[in-house]
This record gives sequence, C-alpha cells and structure tokens, in this order.
Amino acid sequence: METSCFLTSNASPVKSMVMPSPAGVVKARPHVLFGGRRAASSSVTTCCSYNGEGAAPAIDPDWRSFRAQLYFNEQYAKSVNPAVAAVRATATTPEPVKIGDKWAHPLVEPEKGCLLIATEKLDGSHIFERTVVLLLSAGVLGPVGVILNRPSLMSIKEAQAVFAETDIAGAFSGRPLFFGGPLEECFFLLGPRAAAAGDVVGRTGLFDEVMPGVHYGTRESVGCAAELVKRGVVGVRDFRFFDGFCGWEREQLRDEVRAGLWRVAACSPAVLGLATVVKGGLWEEVQGLVGERRVW
Repeated sequence: METSCFLTSNASPVKSMVMPSPAGVVKARPHVLFGGRRAASSSVTTCCSYNGEGAAPAIDPDWRSFRAQLYFNEQYAKSVNPAVAAVRATATTPEPVKIGDKWAHPLVEPEKGCLLIATEKLDGSHIFERTVVLLLSAGVLGPVGVILNRPSLMSIKEAQAVFAETDIAGAFSGRPLFFGGPLEECFFLLGPRAAAAGDVVGRTGLFDEVMPGVHYGTRESVGCAAELVKRGVVGVRDFRFFDGFCGWEREQLRDEVRAGLWRVAACSPAVLGLATVVKGGLWEEVQGLVGERRVW
C-alpha cells in the first residue's frame, strides 16, 4: 500500500541570492531550522509515494567515473617513460590505470557535483578559509552549494527548541548540524550510498541527485526524508543537515575561480564520506587527491 506524507506548500522556494565577496560575508541571524512556526494553511503538497515495488529502471553509466578514468590514463601516459607509453598505446586493449574508490581531479569550469576548494587567497576569511564546497546545482539561476567541512558543536535538537514536524524531531534530532554557508536556507545531503541503494532513493523522485549515490533536499522535503527512514528505505546516519548555503550569480563564481579564490575538482562519491569530514581532514585530503596541478 502506498502512503503519502504531507508538508505545507506555502514555504518559499530557494531564491537566487548573490553572495558578496567571500572575505566580507557576514551571516545573518540564524533562522528556525526545518519547520519553524508558520501561518496555518489548508493547502498541502504530496511529496512521498514510494512503495518499493516495480522493476528497477536501466542505469546509465556514471560519466564522471568514465571521465576520471580518461584523465588518469592521460596523466599516467605523461608521467612514464615514452617507450613504455608507446607500448601501452599499441596494445590491443591497454590496461586502464586503477583509480580506486576515492579520486579527485581538476576541472576548468564549475559543474553540478563538483568541489570548490578554497585557495590560500581565502586565508583569513572566517567563513571560507580552508573550506570545501559541494556544488549542488549549477543552473540558470546561479550555482548553489554547501560547505562540507564546517561541523557545528550542536545537534538539530540543540539548535532549536520547537519542531513544527514532530516526526522530524523524532527521526533526526540527534543528527549533527553543519554550517552550510552565509545565506539563509536549510539543506540536507543523503549519501553517499552504494549504487544499488542510491537507485532506490532516486526512484522515489523526492530528492535531487548531485552524483550517483548522493542526493539533496530542502526544508520542503525533510518530512519525506523522515518518512523514508520510518519505512527503512534509508538510515538516519545517511543524512547530513546544513544550516545555510552558498550562492552565486552565474558569472560571479566563474570570475572567482579565474581570480584564484577556488580550485575546481571533480570527485568520487566516496570522497564525501562523513567520517573524513568529522575528523576535519577533508580539505587536506582533497588537496592531496587533486595534486598541485593548476588549471588556469
């Protein structure tokens, strides 16, 4: 039997907001997180109708992994003796370079699912120094992302006194809260999860995919996230919650990359694991994976 969960539909969607120069950002007063008191409304939005049935759809190959394989094959060819590279090139089926579960490589342009790695030019910025930003979207309204490596000292329960959705309080009250950026909105990440499990989440159509096995949601879909936890589709530990986000105009982020404020990198879902973030080593790890090669 299908069951639907409902949230009030009068919540405002995320608006395109311009983020000022990183060194001068001041975060506004924190808002009530995930379901503060709002005016009553009779309108509802059906946001969850997953019943776990039906055949799995065909899964397209992960083009990010394919691109990464090409990149590392090329880097290997440049680093070895030319004679060895010539032998590999003439082989009928040259053996690809093994890149493992965790990989990252430079990109020229920001794209959805990429990482923005703060450079030394952001040293001294109390918000962005040594940060790693995951770009959730790069659409026409401007790029939107969350800072991955700014965990707070509070859980969701400690961050607010009242939950409008009691089911949310029960499901996620113990989860850690991360500072996602200086602009006011709430986001959560679901994953990274194994490919098969991620496909189950993707079939629900409730959340936006960032990369295979990693999805994100906003205030409007957090009730549905709690419903999936209740049904055992996902676990509580698969979620990461962010207070605030980062946003740019379409050309603003590109200009900041060209100015050397950010390094842009593609990465595998395994790089986004919560254990690395909590230990505080994500910035160092990603820098090591990407290496010192400059793209501008």
